Amino acid sequence: MTRLFTIQLLAFALLLSGCKLTPDYERPDLGAPEAWRARAIEGESIANLPWWEIYDDATLTSLIERALEQNQDLAIAMARMQEADYLVTFTRAEQFPFLDVFGSAGRGRSSRKAVPGASTTNNFALGANLSFEIDLWRRFARATEAARADLLATEAAYRTVTIGLVARVARDYLLLRDLDTREEIAIRTAEGRRRRLEIVRARFEKGTEARIDVNQAEVQLAIAEASIAQFRRRVAQTEHSLRVLLGSYPGPIPRGERFAFATWPIVPAGLPSDLLKRRPDVVEAEQRLMAETARVGVAQALRFPSLSLTAQLSAVADDLTDLNSTDAGQWNVMAGIAQPIFNSGRLKAQMKAQRARAEQAQHAYVGVVQNAFREVEDALVAIETFQNEHAARRRQVAAAASAARLSRARYDGGVVDYLEVLDSERSLFDAELAESSVRRQALTSLVDLYAALGGGWQDDEADEDPTSDRGDEDAGGPEETEIEETPEGAQGDAPLAEAEADR
Repeated sequence: MTRLFTIQLLAFALLLSGCKLTPDYERPDLGAPEAWRARAIEGESIANLPWWEIYDDATLTSLIERALEQNQDLAIAMARMQEADYLVTFTRAEQFPFLDVFGSAGRGRSSRKAVPGASTTNNFALGANLSFEIDLWRRFARATEAARADLLATEAAYRTVTIGLVARVARDYLLLRDLDTREEIAIRTAEGRRRRLEIVRARFEKGTEARIDVNQAEVQLAIAEASIAQFRRRVAQTEHSLRVLLGSYPGPIPRGERFAFATWPIVPAGLPSDLLKRRPDVVEAEQRLMAETARVGVAQALRFPSLSLTAQLSAVADDLTDLNSTDAGQWNVMAGIAQPIFNSGRLKAQMKAQRARAEQAQHAYVGVVQNAFREVEDALVAIETFQNEHAARRRQVAAAASAARLSRARYDGGVVDYLEVLDSERSLFDAELAESSVRRQALTSLVDLYAALGGGWQDDEADEDPTSDRGDEDAGGPEETEIEETPEGAQGDAPLAEAEADR
């Protein structure tokens, strides 16, 4: 009696200590910085704002909404999330008893040579099997834990695809508007150079202009015309890329109102610690680590004994009507224990391999966190430097437009040769193209920061309708500050308009 009690007590102790035989997840020490290296404005993070308030363009908003509804990559991510949800149910079912019912009907006869006098008989059976494996070492619990972590990882991956899709649509749209502007600049430049070429040719025919001046004017006109073809090609290709993001076949893309560039938003980044909770790819990487850690427990539990219980209840008779007879009933109950012996080396290697996978997941998690901080820091630096660069580019355009106007006047007065005019017009053309490109990069840096911060995924705003009333939008939107003025004062796009008029 004492020996039986001791065995029972030992089994109970092993059962209670089963959870200790499999590792629990602990977040690794990330050593994340407590403040941003780049200059960041204090205040609530810009990522707390919905994306439709960030971009503030009705056409772009409609394109983003359409992409969220029809994009194929997003649909794939949704299907993966549904698959993971079903796999949680599938894996969790291993923790509960299995009940199977069966039935059979047959007719046969044994060999009369082997069994003299054997006759043809019927055989009918109806019953149920009940089986249950006790989760002594939390193998099934850890498997369920891993499946749930996989589900959360796929949900985070869905958010990652969503944020990436919104950012890609915004970037392509900004690029498209930039290409439109640069194409307009090239068209204006080509028209001005075409008129100037006609004047130079007329002077050449009168003998007041050298042939080389005509050739130089033709070269500059050809450069502008080639730029037009280049920008039109890139416009069409960017439209095609956007259409695919929208879940459609290649075609045209509508344009909205021109962006206002007189002000830039102040963009607070929030606290660095918020990044670990907000960035969906960081959440996904941690959930993958949690899943692999739980699977270490599964692999470890496979090396220990398994205890299973089975029961069967059935009725067997040679006549179908006798199945409900009490004499036809039969049953049995069994308890079995199995301990791996000759395959323990294989199971040990499997456990070590799973530990290596968990270690890989940990390194991947740390790498994702580090990359997330890098992207935020890069975006913060880009916002500040691109705004300063854009202000300098605007001054460059104003100075180039003035130089081109003066050189043409000096040429018409016979003070300088045509080479100076060509050089000043070339400088103006390059300055205008660069100003448009930097303007787009400055706006794109805001998109990059919003995506790097994991914007748009507040739980209390996740179901908010982007088309709903936004009466308090001004109170929650980013503040604005004036950019650096040009030497002539705050003239908006006046240098570009002046340059167009000069042509």
